[in-house]
Amino acid sequence: MSALDDLDRKIVNALIANSRLSYRQISRKIGVSVVTVMKRARKLEKSGIIKGYTATLDYEKLGYDLQVIIDVRVSKGKLFDVENMIANRANVVTVYDVTGSSDVLLVCRFKTRKQLDDFVKYIQTIPNVIRTHTRLILNTIKEGAATV
Repeated sequence: MSALDDLDRKIVNALIANSRLSYRQISRKIGVSVVTVMKRARKLEKSGIIKGYTATLDYEKLGYDLQVIIDVRVSKGKLFDVENMIANRANVVTVYDVTGSSDVLLVCRFKTRKQLDDFVKYIQTIPNVIRTHTRLILNTIKEGAATV
């Protein structure tokens, strides 16, 4: 399955807006039968277009007041080794391979400056990490999935 038709798009966008909607609620919202929504959603899941369903959290209410972007420069040929060492850390939200002046871009959340400091110092001890550059996110204007 490569391209989404208009009906698939409507189902996916309804789930992006609220992944807890029932098939019945989606069917009412987009004007098709419950069975049609169920079959299409299962087909989208089976094809891997829908990978899963999740809750969106307010991290600040959970005490994670510091959100940062950390750029990491890595020795040639060691990218995946370094990424795998970082990816499983609790505070790491996202790990991206990127082009430009760094090789890896991390998005991380922390409760305290000390946690952030400890994490950056940990990264700098990983073999083949050349340097890091940390940027504090001041405000989030938009975050979430793009509609299709």
